[in-house]
Amino acid sequence: MSEEVTYADLKFQNFPATENTKPLGRVGKKAPPVLSRGWRQAALILVLLCVLLLFGLLILATVFHSTLKAEKGRLNELQNIQEELQKNLSLQLVNSWNSSEQIRRLSAMLQKTATQLCRELYRKNPAHKCQPCPPSWVWHTDNCYLLNDYQLTWQQSEMVCSAQNASLLKMRSRSELEFIKSRPLYNYWLGLSPRKFQKSVEKVDDTVASSAWDIRNTSNLNMMYCGFIYNTYVYYTQCSDRQKTLCQKMAHPSLNIESVLTNDIPGGSRYPG
Repeated sequence: MSEEVTYADLKFQNFPATENTKPLGRVGKKAPPVLSRGWRQAALILVLLCVLLLFGLLILATVFHSTLKAEKGRLNELQNIQEELQKNLSLQLVNSWNSSEQIRRLSAMLQKTATQLCRELYRKNPAHKCQPCPPSWVWHTDNCYLLNDYQLTWQQSEMVCSAQNASLLKMRSRSELEFIKSRPLYNYWLGLSPRKFQKSVEKVDDTVASSAWDIRNTSNLNMMYCGFIYNTYVYYTQCSDRQKTLCQKMAHPSLNIESVLTNDIPGGSRYPG
C-alpha cells in the first residue's frame, strides 16, 4: 500500500512538466511557435500602410495623368495661336510689301512725269527753278554741263571740275554725242586719259566706245599729251598747254514735284509755272 502511494505522488509531481512539454513533429522536430497577439497587430498595420501607399500612388498617377493631359492641351492651343500669329504676320508683311511696291511704282511714275514736265518747262524757260542743275549749268538728259572759257592746263581744268563734284567731259553715249555736236565747241579739254605719244586727229564719233575715257597716268603730266575737242574732231596736244574747260556731272536724281508745278511770287502766293 505504501508503494502505491509513493508511485502516485511521483506521478502527480511530474505532471506539470509533462504538460509544459510540447509534442514533437513527425520527424522529431519541434512545431513552430504560435505568433503572439502583438505580432499579428503589427503585421495588420503594415498591410494597411502598404494598401494606403498603393492607393496614394494611384491617386498621384491619376493627378499626374490629368495634369499632363491638360498641359498638352494648353501647349497645342499655344502652338495653334503661334501658327495663327505667324500666318497673320506673313499676310501683313505681304500686304505691306505690296503697298510699298505700289507706292514705289506710283512715286517712280510721278517722278518720271515731273521730270518730263520739268524738261518742257526748262526748254521754254531755262531759268525755271525746277531744273536739277546748278545755275549757269546746262541740263541734258541725266547730266549737267558747265562751259568755262578760262584758259587752263589740263590738270588745272580737271581740278576746277573736281572742286564742283564734276569731271572733264566724257562722251559715252550717242545721245550725249549728238548733244555735244549740236553745240559747236572749240578748244575744250576732254576727259580723255593722257598719252605718252601724240595721237593723230580723230572724229568725235569714233571716241564714244573708246577705253581712253578711263583716265590714268596723271601722276606726272610732263611731256604727256591730252585730248581736246575742236568742233567735231579730237586733237591731242601737250597737257601743259592751255585750253578751255568743259565740266560734266550727274543731274540731281530727284526733282521737287511741287517746285515743278508751282513758282513762288512776291507776297507768298503761287501760280502755275
